[in-house]
Amino acid sequence: VQLVESGGGLVQPGGSLRLSCAASGFTFSNYDMSWYRQVPGKERELVAFISSAGGSTKYADFVKGRFTISRDNAKNTVVLQMNSLKPEDTAMYYCSTAFQLSRRWGQGTQVTVSS
Repeated sequence: VQLVESGGGLVQPGGSLRLSCAASGFTFSNYDMSWYRQVPGKERELVAFISSAGGSTKYADFVKGRFTISRDNAKNTVVLQMNSLKPEDTAMYYCSTAFQLSRRWGQGTQVTVSS
């Protein structure tokens, strides 16, 4: 299982970023996918979830209405569109899936929201 995130960077408050996760090594279309984030010294927290076929999504309350998760099973990618970013969204963002009873992670992509 390999998960590779991209798309992070520095953005001003109110701006947007689009994170992408490229998956390989497993049958992507069979697995639910999630985005998590983590700030140093704090626990990793769930940001958004999408079911294997993309028909069900869930969001943490702190991103509802601002972030959108989507997936393309033909391209083995999952995307997190982040709008109206706030300084408190600054974190390392991770793509994740539960594979064979073990949660797998990518290396993460840093998002920094600052003026």
